[in-house]
Amino acid sequence: MYRSNTKTIVFISGAFVSHHYWEQWIVFFESKGYKAVAPPWLHKNDTAENLRKQNLNSKTGAIRLSELLCYYKEIIEILPEKPILIGHSYGGLIVQLLIQQDLASAGICINSFPPAGCTVSKCSFYKNIFRFSYSLFSDKKTFFLSFKKWQHVYFNTNSAEKQKTTYEKFLIPESKRAFRDLFLENTTINFKRKHVPLFFISASEDKIISSKLVYWNFRKYKNFHSLTCYREVRNKSHFVILDCQWEETAQHSSQWLKKIFS
Repeated sequence: MYRSNTKTIVFISGAFVSHHYWEQWIVFFESKGYKAVAPPWLHKNDTAENLRKQNLNSKTGAIRLSELLCYYKEIIEILPEKPILIGHSYGGLIVQLLIQQDLASAGICINSFPPAGCTVSKCSFYKNIFRFSYSLFSDKKTFFLSFKKWQHVYFNTNSAEKQKTTYEKFLIPESKRAFRDLFLENTTINFKRKHVPLFFISASEDKIISSKLVYWNFRKYKNFHSLTCYREVRNKSHFVILDCQWEETAQHSSQWLKKIFS
């Protein structure tokens, strides 16, 4: 067995936020002996402030899910070995799809967007997507999450001061096309296929991706020769990565990886 602390972790960001929101997690996992990187999404290698200054028809608006998958595949393939993938939100779905391509040694999906498949909880998820992104199918290519939605829906378990500082530091425009791609067949997962160890984490107070939906995602995996695990963290919202008690979730992830690779 190889030692877990020789592995590289690739953090994959969710929508609406700068990749810099992984900074605390990178420091945490590097202190555990891992190599850790958080590449920005395609066309997002800039500060949140500069990205917010872009016009609505910027390159950011052209981002597609298929392009993101190719982009992360290229990053992974230049590494000396298959990395551990940790993805949040939209990034969690990307982790699932990359694992399906056999591009990881293990994966952790935190409040992961769901792949294709029918469930009552998923209908609720799409209802939320349309409710909070009502202009999804307008002519403008990008859209921006309002502070009110960030405060009451995405980051609802934190203080007003924490909500304000994180919003100003990390929020960026998002591609409508990337969200439209969630309705396409390229989000399909073959749940019966053998896969590397996979860990799903949900947050009890997540108003976008309910714990029930994350649990559905976890339970869909049916290969008896593959390890799939699940855990719910209590009193945390969708953006648990930035939560005041983020280290608790990071610790759960670290402990799971230690068991997998020790």
